[in-house]
Parts: sequence; C-alpha cells; structure tokens
Amino acid sequence: MTAYHQLLEATVNFLEGERAHGRRHVNVDLEKLSVLFRPLPKRPAKPIAETACDSMADLRAQALACTRCEHLVASRQQVVFGVGNEAADILFVGEAPGADEDAQGEPFVDAAGGLLTKMLKAMGLAREDVYIANILKCRTDTPNQRNDNRAPTAEEMTTCSPWLHRQIDFIQPKVIVALGKVAVGGLLEMENTPITKMRGQWQTYRGIPLMPTFHPAYLLHQESMQNKRKVWEDLLAVMEKIGLSISEKQRGFFLKH
Repeated sequence: MTAYHQLLEATVNFLEGERAHGRRHVNVDLEKLSVLFRPLPKRPAKPIAETACDSMADLRAQALACTRCEHLVASRQQVVFGVGNEAADILFVGEAPGADEDAQGEPFVDAAGGLLTKMLKAMGLAREDVYIANILKCRTDTPNQRNDNRAPTAEEMTTCSPWLHRQIDFIQPKVIVALGKVAVGGLLEMENTPITKMRGQWQTYRGIPLMPTFHPAYLLHQESMQNKRKVWEDLLAVMEKIGLSISEKQRGFFLKH
C-alpha cells in the first residue's frame, strides 16, 4: 500500500469514527486542505547514460525494467531490446517494434524481418552474424488501431535512444546500417531529412561509418526492382567497407534488370 492509500484509509476511518460518535460536521482548515491538491514534484529520472552497467546483459536487464515512457509501458507486451552477435561487425538499426516484435520480444520477426533475413543471406550472412536493434525498445501505442504502427515521436526517441547508444558502445560495430528515415534521424539527431536523399551516402556516427538505406517495410510497400537494386548496392558498399568477399554472382544481382 502506498503512502497515499495509507493516508486515505486513515482519513476514512477517522470520519467513520466521528460519524459513529454522532458527529455530523468536521472543521477543516482550508489552507491545510489545499496542500492535498498541490502536485508532488516529480523526481527526475536518473539518466540512462549515468546508470552503471558492466555488460550487455546488465544493460538488457535495466532496459527490460524501463518505465520512462508511461504511455508505452501501459500498452506494450515486452521490451524489445535487440538480438544477435554482441561482437558483430555490422549493426542493423530499425525504428520501433511492431505487433509481432512486441509479442515475441525480438526485432524484425514480421514480414519486413523476413525480407531482412533474405538480404542477410544474399550477403552470405545469418541473423546470428550481425546485431539487430531499434531506436525504440517499446512498440508505439496505437489506441483503437492495434494492427497499425505509427512512427516514434521526437520525444520518445530522445527518451529511448540512449539505450541504443549504450548498446553500440558495447558492440563497437565496424559499420551501422540505418534502416529508414526514423533510424537515420534517431542516430544522427536529424529531423525531416528524406531517406531518398540520404540513402547510399556514407554518414558517421561517433566515428563509426553509417549507411542509410531503405527500411525493408518500404520495399514491401513500394515493391520495385529499382528500389531493391538500390538497397543491394548499399549492402555491397557495406560489405566492401568491412572487407567481406564479394562474388561475381553477388555483384551481378539485378544487372539483368
């Protein structure tokens, strides 16, 4: 029982006792009563960056217990921390969990995740070879539209992105692949920059090369061979950046189109 409920219970018991003794009126000091209606000062949350942890496991445990975004905490099923090789050369970053990710607690397990897995296979990699995470660790709340997703707000990204920054500190990838506008904006702290203008253009996140490219969900909704070829060119550039061998077959993907 909280202090508030203890006080409330004591007040009710006192009034019931007064009534039992035949008293029908209670003198109240309005000035003292007004104190009850004053909002309590909020205790500032300890910044994530200052929360001590010695390993990714510690960081994960802290993230799973995060309650900073009350509206997201109220609607989420699970915190979707991230998955993969914690010493990976490549980190893939999306925007926020969807319904499937929220249910399973793992990023990119929906149709877009299936396409990402195929993209990795084309690179000669598996999900276990890379690390996959999102800007937000909780699904964005969508009242009365449980099957839909919305983009994270700037405030939500500011609140949640320090978890991702700490993950990157532990992983120390050679390359980051930012999947879509939200991921690029969240990592580089940029607003309203079209992904169509940034994709394929190397950026830098704290000294780490960052490749912006289309989100797999975009490829599913704007399905065209041209868009697929653009993403594949971006992934080839990533492979070259970290020194992965590229076969003639891989270089020849989409050439016939």
